[in-house]
Amino acid sequence: MNDLEKMRHTLSHVLAAAVQELYPEAKFGIGPAIDEGFYYDIDFGKTKISDTDLPKIEKKMRNIVSRKLPMVKREATKSEAINWARDHGQDYKIELIEELPESDKITFYDMGDLFTDLCKGPHVKNTKDVGPFKLVRVAGAYWRGDEKRPMLTRIYGVAFATEDELNAYLTRQEEAKKRDHRKLGKELDLFCFSDLVGVGLPMFTPRGTELRELMANYSLSLRGREGFKKVFTPHITKTDLYKTSGHYAKFGDELFMVHSQVNGDDFAMKPMNCPHHTQIFASRPRTYREMPVRYMEATTDYRDEKTGELGGLSRVRALTQDDSHVFCRKDQIKEEVKRLVGIVKELYETVGMQKLRARLSYRSDEDKYLGDKKLWAMAQAQIKQAAIDNHLDYFEQEGEAAFYGPKIDFMAEDAIGREHQLATIQLDFVMPERFGLEFTNEKGQKECPVMIHHATLGSIERFLSVFIEHTGGWFPFWCAPEQVRILTVNNQVTDYVAKITDILDKIVLDKPLKYNELRYTVDETADSLGKKIKRATEMKIPAVLIVGPKDAEEGVVSVRLRDKEEKVKLTSLAKFLCKL
Repeated sequence: MNDLEKMRHTLSHVLAAAVQELYPEAKFGIGPAIDEGFYYDIDFGKTKISDTDLPKIEKKMRNIVSRKLPMVKREATKSEAINWARDHGQDYKIELIEELPESDKITFYDMGDLFTDLCKGPHVKNTKDVGPFKLVRVAGAYWRGDEKRPMLTRIYGVAFATEDELNAYLTRQEEAKKRDHRKLGKELDLFCFSDLVGVGLPMFTPRGTELRELMANYSLSLRGREGFKKVFTPHITKTDLYKTSGHYAKFGDELFMVHSQVNGDDFAMKPMNCPHHTQIFASRPRTYREMPVRYMEATTDYRDEKTGELGGLSRVRALTQDDSHVFCRKDQIKEEVKRLVGIVKELYETVGMQKLRARLSYRSDEDKYLGDKKLWAMAQAQIKQAAIDNHLDYFEQEGEAAFYGPKIDFMAEDAIGREHQLATIQLDFVMPERFGLEFTNEKGQKECPVMIHHATLGSIERFLSVFIEHTGGWFPFWCAPEQVRILTVNNQVTDYVAKITDILDKIVLDKPLKYNELRYTVDETADSLGKKIKRATEMKIPAVLIVGPKDAEEGVVSVRLRDKEEKVKLTSLAKFLCKL
């Protein structure tokens, strides 16, 4: 643990000590250091804590820090530790201690004489060394992530080595609030939720549907150009499919189950598409001459995510994946990965997130992966070589692999410097074997293909949550749900507006989608021009055409873009909009 992590970990103890002084009946769960800060899960009993209580708690924390209390480690036996927890009424700590082996020495940290906590450490030596910090929000968290256990109050704080770093972070957070996709989704009329439909099940309005289909179709068009063919698979399947693939054993508790009232069969709503695609490959004999076989499908999957982990479009129960799978020979892996990397780079450059890092996600030593370790070692070596060959800015991380193979996870940086995992390329030697997939090689022998999983956007819902925040709702012209809005100064320009709309109807944009006909509306309401402009600005329309009697006389259109205004001749309007 580095010095910054020690500071953050110590601050979680300072937070707990402050809470104990202010709320003596509080019971404590866990309080780790996390990226950018720390948190503590606390049971406040009947007391309700909200963000309005944070200044008071933070003030008490600063008082404790100023006391310059030493952080001292000490050891205890298991029985001593349990007695300590019972004496202090710390039920959650008792549960944690009871799970520890009898032979282990249990460690505590004393913050002077003020506060003691069960903890492995390490910490800074003294509270004066914790550095700049701020409490930022209150959230709910089930004890140990179990919805059947008590809901605790989680208090989050952030901490950095310097005041400048803290202030820069807080500035980014303020900008992030303005860009929050849940807020913009409502303001821009993109998507909604309904309690009658269910949590985690987003519905998209006409504007939002336009956006999501443009993005999905663009992704599909890039792969279609590279030889991928569309397939379609049903939304439910017999559970046998996932038992064979291994998903049932690993993720059975995330499946939405469907029971047939006709014959009693058990089905599952599909949580992923790869097992279905294996069955299309297996539907007829294959030879080496037709390899690689490339399938793609933009389809909705269903996962029974925990309610507390759902949030806007970032994590949902109905997620649409722009999924694709390549079945290929071993000697084709290099070329196929190169093809997929090229698609990823092109798409993210188009959407303005061209700064990509690649996380090479490997297996850990845990016993949660399928397949022979030698196969894994070979697959991981190929993934790394692919990153080198394709000049990727990469880093390696154990424990992030899919249970059937290693992967390249692409981390895209948004407009305010946050990193998001979106596209992925996964190498799989396991699933084809489990399903007994085969093709006839050039020697006339049966051979098992390699399977490459790929999603360019990933979950379209999650991608949109990132994309909305990246753009702040000011979508690039090509994918804006409404690209142009015509505003009339008064009702005397109807005939002139008809000439303009006739021009717009005939525009067909060439890039990046050939079928991307111009999307426009006309605001001919009796409202003032000022109100019309305000509405168009609030909806973040890329191009606003303002038309008045004088414009009609002169044969021009006043074009208002986000960063400038100019007069465009009617005869040049089509060319001008095509440039946009």
